[in-house]
Amino acid sequence: MPGVNSLLNLGTGALFASQSAISVTGDNISNVNTKGYSRRNVRLEESMSINYNPGQIGTGVRAAEVYRNFDQFVENSYNDKATMRERWDTLYNSLSSVEALFNESRGYGLNSSLTKFFNDWQDLSQRPNDAASRQQLLSDTTNLVNSLHSMQNDMTRYQQQVEDYIKQDVAKANDIMTRIAEINQRINVDQIEGQNNPNALYDERAVLIRDLSEIMDTKMIDNGKGNITILTGAGQTLVDGDKHFSISYDGPQSQNNLSSTSTFDGQAYFAGSSEFEYTLECVTAGDVSGTPPAEYRVSLDGGTTWLKDDNGNVKTFTANNDTGAIQVEDLKIWFGTGSDSTATPANPMAKGDKFTIVPKNALYWVENTSTKENITPQINFAGQDNQRRVTGGSLAGFFNFRDNAVGRYKERMDAVTKELIWQTNRIHSQGAGLKPHTSLDGTYGVETDSVALGSGSSGLPFADRLQSGNSLMSFYNSTTGAMEASGQIDFSSITPPGVQNFDPSVHSLEDVEKAINDTFGTYVSASIVNHKLQIKAKDGHEFQMGTDTSGLYAALGLNTYFSGSEATDIEVNGSVNGDIDFINAGHVNGAGEANSGDNTNALKMKEMGMTDLNITTSFDGTTKQTLIEYYDGTVAVVGADTATAKFNYNFQDTLASDLNDKQQAVSGVNIDEEMSNLIKFQHSYTAAAKLITTADQMLQTLLGMKN
Repeated sequence: MPGVNSLLNLGTGALFASQSAISVTGDNISNVNTKGYSRRNVRLEESMSINYNPGQIGTGVRAAEVYRNFDQFVENSYNDKATMRERWDTLYNSLSSVEALFNESRGYGLNSSLTKFFNDWQDLSQRPNDAASRQQLLSDTTNLVNSLHSMQNDMTRYQQQVEDYIKQDVAKANDIMTRIAEINQRINVDQIEGQNNPNALYDERAVLIRDLSEIMDTKMIDNGKGNITILTGAGQTLVDGDKHFSISYDGPQSQNNLSSTSTFDGQAYFAGSSEFEYTLECVTAGDVSGTPPAEYRVSLDGGTTWLKDDNGNVKTFTANNDTGAIQVEDLKIWFGTGSDSTATPANPMAKGDKFTIVPKNALYWVENTSTKENITPQINFAGQDNQRRVTGGSLAGFFNFRDNAVGRYKERMDAVTKELIWQTNRIHSQGAGLKPHTSLDGTYGVETDSVALGSGSSGLPFADRLQSGNSLMSFYNSTTGAMEASGQIDFSSITPPGVQNFDPSVHSLEDVEKAINDTFGTYVSASIVNHKLQIKAKDGHEFQMGTDTSGLYAALGLNTYFSGSEATDIEVNGSVNGDIDFINAGHVNGAGEANSGDNTNALKMKEMGMTDLNITTSFDGTTKQTLIEYYDGTVAVVGADTATAKFNYNFQDTLASDLNDKQQAVSGVNIDEEMSNLIKFQHSYTAAAKLITTADQMLQTLLGMKN
């Protein structure tokens, strides 16, 4: 029955409700600058009512619960944009450093070095016998070589720095996943629906999810309380309630993905390093050793495109251990058993069997100690993300920088360097300097002396440039200088008999050695030293190399200007570097004569610098340009990539900032509003206290009437 006591209870409830509201408001004011804090409110509800005469009378107010203001839909949208913002921000900041390497504005870049190189050949053509012109060419060539080394080494250094950042992100992501799982467990323990909300834990979890989304793209499935599931954008589970998984950053390895009916018991092995992942797919079933051999095709972008030959046909490679490891782009690939790389698998390879070779450190989702999945960010040659991998966050930015950006630039620099080496050596190897040779050492070696030089397993860097043709040599008396003989290397005594010209699909280094000795054994002696060809003149004789339509001399590194095959190992040939008289400005004419003052080769070098050449990379395909134009195109690519990254960062940052503002409008603390609420609840508290005072006075009056 309502009475004075009920008034006391009503006032006490109102006092407690106002006090709770004041405390929550004070908490909001205190945390106005706290990152991740969501504004709290007390949900007040009317207490039960009592049926009474003259009507139903309420029993006051009750502070039911404290809740947080938070829009999960907006938060999810923000995380989607923030993960892309971080990707492009990371990529842009990293590319800004690389862009400086290609700065040509000061006139000291690689463009200038290449221009000087070709101009020096033109100057030499005007004064073929001039020592100063030869020395200038050698000096400028050394600067060109050093520039290529420096640029490639700097880009490698940037990649190595990114590797450290990736490791830090992986460790941070794993720590975040562990903490989210722990918070989920605590939420399930602490939360009582309609009574107690662990708001601080919810805020802490939201901040951690934001941090995780900035590292990698994520999706969240909210089943209530602590029963949330966090997935990668591709669907791998990172957190499931109070359980968590992990990601790892592991070294080079290969994995099998065999067809359901395959019995193949082997594994792909490799040697070398590359910026790409290699996907091998068996297209012709067969044994790894035997007839017919298995054949496979290769993709460098996850199976989107396949390597093709110059005619646009998909290349196939033979999985035959009898011929040794096959050179596929930057890697040597062969097959062994699961436990022994040198053993031959017993069962045949089936059509459709796939093998993934990852010759670099990569990112994996770890389900358990025996199961992990490659989630390394990957962009195919069409510029599209592999949606089965990580596509957002700083991890995507770092991997895009390491592989797609710097990896692409390094491949372009290797391509232009390789073409420079080959074209220069092709001309130089058929030329003549100021004096003949008494010995020549090849700079390019093979893996196996008996394997056909044009084979993918020969190991020659320029094996694919060889073609059928003839190679001429001329011989002179070392005392008088008189020509003694001239002719082509005759392979007719080599199997198959009767074929005089060199055939790269048939003839090996051993065959070349034998052919030279059989043809010109009177004047020179050819031998194989450390899998490289060496030619030495016999006493009383000297020699010059002549026209070579097969490319044999350039491929073996005989009488060449450069050694090496890419930007990191290009050097001036030791014989040229040691004696400028061996710079071949001239040539041996049809009569076998090398005339003083001849400038034929020097003019060809200058002409080569102005000739459109076919330059091929995996990323960009084949481009027909001059070497300088191709390098300038690389500079433009770097600038365009940097500008694209900057644009995308600004775009995603604008969207993310807008969504963050929307979230702040819901969950952020407005200090003016809170001060207004504080005054309001203070008045409510004062009124409740007045109600209790009134009830007390009424009670005192009643007690006084009793006396």
